[in-house]
Parts: sequence; C-alpha cells; structure tokens
Amino acid sequence: MQAVVDVLVSEGVDTAFGCPGAAILPLYHAMRDSGIEHLIVRHEEGATHMADGWARTTGNVGVAIGTSGPAGTNMITGLYTAQADSIPILCVTGQADSRKLHTEAFQAVDIVEIAKPVTKWAVQVKEAAQLPWVFREAFRIARSGRPGPVLIDLPIDVQRQEIEWDSSIDSPLPVTTATPSPARVERALDLLLAAERPLFLAGGGVVLGDASDRLRTAAELLGVPVGVTLMGKGTFPEDHELFAGMAGIQTSQRWANAAFLEADLVVALGARFGDRHTGELDVYRGNRKFVHVDIEPTQLGKVFGPDLGIVSDTGAFLDALIEAASKRSPTRDRAWPRRIGELRKSLPRREDFEDTPIKAPRVFKEINEFYGEDTYFVTAIGLYQIWSGQFQRAHKPRHYQVCGQAGPLGWEIPAAIGVKKAKPEAEVVGVVGDYSFQFLVEELAVAAQYDVGFVLIMLNNEYLGLIRQAETGYGMNVEVDIHYDKIGTDNVKVMEAYGCSGTRVTEPGEIRASLEWAREEAGRTSRPVLVEIMIEREGNAAMGKALDSVVEFEPIAG
Repeated sequence: MQAVVDVLVSEGVDTAFGCPGAAILPLYHAMRDSGIEHLIVRHEEGATHMADGWARTTGNVGVAIGTSGPAGTNMITGLYTAQADSIPILCVTGQADSRKLHTEAFQAVDIVEIAKPVTKWAVQVKEAAQLPWVFREAFRIARSGRPGPVLIDLPIDVQRQEIEWDSSIDSPLPVTTATPSPARVERALDLLLAAERPLFLAGGGVVLGDASDRLRTAAELLGVPVGVTLMGKGTFPEDHELFAGMAGIQTSQRWANAAFLEADLVVALGARFGDRHTGELDVYRGNRKFVHVDIEPTQLGKVFGPDLGIVSDTGAFLDALIEAASKRSPTRDRAWPRRIGELRKSLPRREDFEDTPIKAPRVFKEINEFYGEDTYFVTAIGLYQIWSGQFQRAHKPRHYQVCGQAGPLGWEIPAAIGVKKAKPEAEVVGVVGDYSFQFLVEELAVAAQYDVGFVLIMLNNEYLGLIRQAETGYGMNVEVDIHYDKIGTDNVKVMEAYGCSGTRVTEPGEIRASLEWAREEAGRTSRPVLVEIMIEREGNAAMGKALDSVVEFEPIAG
C-alpha cells in the first residue's frame, strides 16, 4: 500500500474523499503521513461527487475511497455521472479476502462486474506486485482520450503483502494527445469559408481540452460566432459580440435557438449531440452541414452522420485550424454576427419580475448582478437547473459545473465541497432545488467538520417541479407535491442542525441583502450557508420537443 500511496502523490493527488472500513484499512494506514488530505464522507456516493467536483476544477484525477460491499455499490451513481460527463476520477474499494470470495464472505460483492458498464476500466488486483502498475495504468486510462472514471478493487490479503518498490525511479505513464489529419482540417476550413452563416458549437470537450483561449482566437480570426452546449457553458465570454448563446430544447435562450436555425454550417467541438440539446433531429439537422470534432472516434456518427468527422483533441484541432486559416488570410462579412446580435436584442426572456411569490428568473438576475466572473457555480438537475442554463451567465471555463447527462439529484453539496477543496480561496456557490438538497444533505457535516465554506442558493417551490411540468402532458398532478404542514421542511433548521447557517427569503427585494449576508457568513464561519428563496409553486420553464417549437410561458421582454 505504500507503493500505491507513492503513486497517488506523484500523480498529483493531494486530496481524497472516502469512508474507511475494515477491508480498506491497509491503504488508510499507508496514507497517514503521505501529505494527502483525507475528508471522511457520510456516504460513499458523496465521496464520488466530491472527487468529481475536484476533478472538474483541477483537470486532474479525483480520488474516492471506500471499503467492501455496499461502499462500492454506493459509488455506482458517481461513477456513472463521471462517465457521462467525461470526468476523470478513481474509485478505490476494499474487498474481502480473495481466498473467500466464492464463499459469500461478509460484504463480498463482485464490484468489478457491477462497475464495468459505468467506467472506462474496472479491475480487481489479485497479485500484489501488480499494484503500482495497475494504479499507473488507471491514471493513464482516466486521462486518455475521452476522460472518465476507473475503479480498482483491492482484496484485503493483497493489500497486506510486501513487494519490491523504489519510488525514486518511478513516474507517471505518458498520455498521448490525438491530433487531426491535416487534410481534414483543410476540408473543415473550406466548409467554414464557403458558409454564409457558420457557427462553432463548443461542448464539454473544449473545457476538458483547455481550449477556450484557442476557440476565441479561431472565432475572431474567422469571424465565426460561437454557441455553447450546457457542458460548454463558460468556454466563451457571454458578453462577446460573437457569442451565439445556447441552443436547446430546455437549457437554451430563445434567441440562440433562432440563430442556430438560421445557421448553414455547425462545427461541433467536443460535443455529443445530447438529446436535450438537439431535440427532434430532423429540425436540428435541417439543411445545414455539420463538422464534428471529437477525441473519441466512436462519438462520430453516434447520433447522426456528420458531413465531416475529425478525430482530435479540441485544442489540437483549433491549433491546426488557426495555422491553416492564417495562411489564407480569411475575411468575412459582418452581416451574420450582426444578425445574431439583432436576434439577441429582439428575443430576450424577461427576468426583472417584482412578483411575490418570487419568479425564478428574478433569482438569476440577482445572481448575475451580485457574483463576479471568478465565482465557481455548481448545479444539478431540475427546473432550477433549466432556469440556470437559460438565465445564468458564465464567463470562464470550469467555473460553471453541472452534472449533465446523468443528472443525479444531490450532486451539488458534495460537488461544491470538491470544488472548494480544489480552490480554497475561490468563492463557490451551489444552486439547488429543495428536493435535490435533501438527497445528500448529510454531506453538510463534512463541510462543517473540515471548514469548507460555500453558499447554497435554493429555489424552493415545494414541488418536484420538473416532473410536475412534465405531468401536464398527461393531464395530471400526481405524487409531485412535497409540501406538508405550515412550512414543509424547515431547511434553515436543517442547516443549523449541521452547525451551518441559513435564511429564508420570500420577497424579491430581499434577495440581494441575503446574498451579501451569506457571503459574509460563509467567510466568517468557513461553513456552508443557505439562502432559501421561496419561488412560485407552479412556475414553468420554457421547453419543447424541437428547436422551433419551444413553449414560452412569458411574453418577450419589452
């Protein structure tokens, strides 16, 4: 286990999240004086989401540790979340004695087979001498190509063995970067220069490839506007004249959908064409052409066949595109960017509501005006996330984090802990719903114990709001109302029970002062602080089945 710890340290791991148990104690014994800070979680799923938030922020591999049996099965949701969003994390589980696995020993479960569908690699180490090499390979796999999660299962008897090991002559395994075919780059450039209304579409791969600066350079050089997916939010400045917003059937701007539908070419960078981005494919595809750039070859053609597919790291592709374009001295008429600017001005959604109960867009207006561009935000799944995607602005990569494809409720609190541990000096804010808040609320104890301070902004409608809205298509309102008694769950008292603080807001004019108080309180206590905002109970978010048929519930802002 000392060899394993040496590998973790040399791979850049300075923080781990986990819960010790009898079957993983040899690893914990070796970690004692390693310099790796360990946070004791209250649930192993929380550990995976903390490792996830840490990894999204640092770009390195996050580490979660658990014992045998249910510890590993509790990690499956976190592994799935990381796999879905291409986040590199390593889960390490203890296991019963390898000589007793066939006897149904206490907490012996075949976690490797369970985890295989939601990992890039899942393996049980049966020979102690393999341990350092298996861990080196796990880090290489997690980082390579499309990043993702790995799991290593360690039988207790294997952990206790001794091996030959010299850390002074060891180092991480190399990770290669996929570079594009020059001929395909030239073809992509031909298509861009021939198009009248081209768009770059920045997905999560631009974030993971640390390619945001190069995207801006390419966009400005070619005069091509940039749209983003939900996972790509923050990759391009939203106040830039070439920003084309976010198209989609849920998290989107109405003006961005209009711009996308007018485009004649889309160059998708590290985007997977998720169904809540595309909606109905015949509308999404239309008569426009598509170039799809992705580091993972099997992503090309998975949803539909592009006109041109390019296997490449997004940064490497943009480097090659910039070099090729510079040789051609491209010029472009500014009519298309001006047209997008006109759509942005003519099709805004209203957010300046003074209504009581508070309307959700007003909350995000206050968030946008109060927090600076260096703030880190996390949010999960529900109407509040959809409103966030529609109204909340993001200015920098890795500063707006959302569990996109898997959408596990409860992700925000542990993810915020991971982000704050990665960036201790940063301001971290979680945007949560009242239902999601309760899924992993026990991880507040971790933040309180280790002095991890951040702000939670809750949009509380005392409903499963997204499902209530979905149920309208079935003509029902069934099992989605979670209000009871006079005030339902007293979330401020829940915070106080964990040694944290909170306040409840019922009037729109109270929001700004409450955010100011929460910032000061989080700094003073170094613990989570809740701003619970009571919003209208049956407010609806704009959404639909296709980009040209999103249902709007408010008139265009005047």
